[in-house]
Amino acid sequence: MGQYQPGQLKRYSPDTIARYYRYRPWLVWGRLFKIGWSFATFIFGLKWDEWQNQVEQNREKRATQLRELLTKLGPTFIKVGQALSTRPDLIRKDFLDELIKLQDKLPAFDNAIAHRIITTELGKPISEIFSELSPTPVAAASLGQVYKGRLHSGEEVAVKVQRPNLRPTLTLDLHLMRWLAAWLAPWLPLNLGHDLTLIVDEFGTKLFEEIDYLNEGRNAEKFAHNFRNDPQVKVPTIYWRHTSSRVLTLEWINGFKLTDTAKIREAGLDPEAIIRIGVTSGLQQLLEYGFFHADPHPGNLFAMPDGRMAYIDFGMMDQLEETTKETLVDAVVHLVNQDYNDLATDFVKLGFLTPETNICPIVPALEKVLGNAIGRNVGDFNFKTITDEFSELMYEYPFRVPAKFALIIRSLVTQEGIALSLNRNFKIVEVSYPYVARRLLTGESPELRRRLLNVLFRDGKFQWQRLENLIAIARTDSNFDVLPTAQMGLQYLLSDEGKFLRRQLVLALTEDDRLHTEEVQRLWSLVKDDLQPDRLFNVAIGLLTNFSREGVAAILPKATNLAFLIDPKSANQI
Repeated sequence: MGQYQPGQLKRYSPDTIARYYRYRPWLVWGRLFKIGWSFATFIFGLKWDEWQNQVEQNREKRATQLRELLTKLGPTFIKVGQALSTRPDLIRKDFLDELIKLQDKLPAFDNAIAHRIITTELGKPISEIFSELSPTPVAAASLGQVYKGRLHSGEEVAVKVQRPNLRPTLTLDLHLMRWLAAWLAPWLPLNLGHDLTLIVDEFGTKLFEEIDYLNEGRNAEKFAHNFRNDPQVKVPTIYWRHTSSRVLTLEWINGFKLTDTAKIREAGLDPEAIIRIGVTSGLQQLLEYGFFHADPHPGNLFAMPDGRMAYIDFGMMDQLEETTKETLVDAVVHLVNQDYNDLATDFVKLGFLTPETNICPIVPALEKVLGNAIGRNVGDFNFKTITDEFSELMYEYPFRVPAKFALIIRSLVTQEGIALSLNRNFKIVEVSYPYVARRLLTGESPELRRRLLNVLFRDGKFQWQRLENLIAIARTDSNFDVLPTAQMGLQYLLSDEGKFLRRQLVLALTEDDRLHTEEVQRLWSLVKDDLQPDRLFNVAIGLLTNFSREGVAAILPKATNLAFLIDPKSANQI
């Protein structure tokens, strides 16, 4: 690999890239000068407007200049612009309107070159593969451009063709970014400078994966498998016979960009419903499947006329380990419970703090910053609020951002940015809480059931208010059904695994030397409208068939006592 050319490198390797450019300093300094001069000229223009009191007059002109600057500097900087284009809360509107164009309105490269790449990569003339192919690209993005076509078998397809000479540009920019990260690290606080080069390496690794269309096809199929039972998420089919590392042929998606609210409403769709699908599917990716979309900008997400949301780009994905996924759920539970000691331990497990860190002084700091956020009404803050307040801790305590979490944070912030572009008052937590509550209450795995117990019990005491809150929040999720959840809960309660919970519930119902009938009646009032008699009867029959006669005999007294607690009058009828 020592004699490689930039265009031949298949996987990102910072050492190999550094060796190549060590003997070609003119390429490095030439590119660095171009980048530095471009940004210096732009910044001087902004300052000149201030000095001449022409800021308002030149707003649109400067916004256009920024978009053109990033476009000229190439795919690496276009990626930065795409990330910024989803943050209306960070970027002023005139810049935002121009940066949005970087998602799919970039200059296309020559058709003749694109056709030659298709023919070379697929080994056949275009006419033998497609019965139709649009004369010009329908979209041009940072790494490639897309044509609309039709196979001879009749299917409408999108044909994605990679830009020429992409790898040499990416390798040089990544080399410069890594050099800059290493140079800046000593000048930053230890926690901010730590792992800065690793974050660049993570970005480089994902960027090289993104320009391998075979890898993207495999990602799409894995993503589709995860959401195979979700009727609200659409993933296009990959046509492998017409796909290579530089050409990707996939099912054509008819839809509207998520930021095109006018067309979404014209189609009779509710933008709020689309937001909820996007946020919920994002949480599923992180907390259930562990396989998540790391680049969910509006150019990659579409609202379909039938109300589904479609993902169309799977180049930048990442996989979380099972332990990381479980610790993330733990962190959410501990954050909601305001258990800051356990939350600090979660940060150690996730790599935000080193194992040797003394967490004692950090716990009160977490309580001060995060307790302030969690103590507010759920609708009064969003993900950015939490990250902004949390960033204060980065300067005072040895927190760091692990490389993998740079992508997770980027994904979450981008999704929230999309939602904010649809609804300026959107709060991601309002959508996230019902999902997390539903996941905990359904408890389909031992790990989730253990986490539910952590929520419901504190210092050995049952937290009635928490159970009420969980049920109330979960019911705002359209996918939550009380009856199957209650059925699973009863089955768990009567199982060997549920022995501890049975004992704790008896103690909870009689603690403080009184029967907690008031709390039980409040819970019943909360769910009774969802528990229709005919559905209850069917569930009861199903449950009884699963137990022996001795098991049924053991259940009946418990059912009698429960009925008495819910409605004392019913005791006379049993």
